[in-house]
Amino acid sequence: MNEFKNLIIKLFYFMKKKPGLLAVLAFCSGVASYVLVERKESLAQLMAIFLLLSWLWLLIDNWARDRLERRFGVTLSPNIMRFALQMVHQESLFFALPFFLAVTQWDHPQAIFTSLIVFCAFISLVDPLYYKKLALNRTLFSIFHSFALFVVLLVTLPVLFHLTTSQSLSTALLVTIVVTIPSIGIFMANGHWWRFPFIISLLCILSLVVWMLPSLIPPAALRLTAITLSHELDLEQKKPGDSIKELDAAALHRLGLYSWTAVKAPRGLNEKIYHVWLHNQKEVDRIILNISGGRSEGYRAWTHKMNFPSNAEGSWQVKVETESGQLIGLTRFTVLP
Repeated sequence: MNEFKNLIIKLFYFMKKKPGLLAVLAFCSGVASYVLVERKESLAQLMAIFLLLSWLWLLIDNWARDRLERRFGVTLSPNIMRFALQMVHQESLFFALPFFLAVTQWDHPQAIFTSLIVFCAFISLVDPLYYKKLALNRTLFSIFHSFALFVVLLVTLPVLFHLTTSQSLSTALLVTIVVTIPSIGIFMANGHWWRFPFIISLLCILSLVVWMLPSLIPPAALRLTAITLSHELDLEQKKPGDSIKELDAAALHRLGLYSWTAVKAPRGLNEKIYHVWLHNQKEVDRIILNISGGRSEGYRAWTHKMNFPSNAEGSWQVKVETESGQLIGLTRFTVLP
């Protein structure tokens, strides 16, 4: 048993001396998982299961330490447990990061969410920031803890259970609130009595904001590989004509526009997707897509819009959205007088 205990201590001090190594390994495992998911390999599912089990271990932390001490006589110091918690945060954030980097529309507010993941991953990597700034503020640390769990659930739920983006979002919100309550109790130990209900209320408010504004969350399981606006479409080849970014109102009313998209769905496309047409930031049409095929380039789909307002001049957007309103991608065009 002493050898086992010494092995744990040696591993702990080795990782403490190499704080960036774990983050690099976590990010590499995330990239590998992203590639493997696209190839439908089961190893990516194993990585996702490992992450979820690590969060489950955090829930039974006190019980597990007590059993470990009784059965093997091994006592883990608080320093080791704090490092283990940091390790889970790093693994979760760096595992999820490649998925969100690949799907984020950077000229859309959803870029804020992905940037927040990058920022939190950086915080988890830098010990002075993580231990001396974040960990000392129990409120921020509880929110950080919940956010890391929420992010990893958004990636692992579609990978493991083939949930749609809307199902993944609602399930991730519910699980995050339920699972983190015991953890918050541990973080708030010996703190002011009002902190626990304050954190719970804050988490519920943040969850409500996310639920009401799903477009702020990139759909980690879907990715837009192509989007083209054209007057023509080759129905046999299922390919669009020349791309259009600018046209006059007369041509728009006479010919209309095809909006052609290809959506990459590594775990299979099993949800409704829409083309949302906006004129000067105001939604004027929402058309469900007819999905065709599942090539390596993505599921192809298109809509043909002929009904445009008489005063169609101005800036237009065509958004590709899930049923829950999460943005997969968009394109813009301008109608001249």
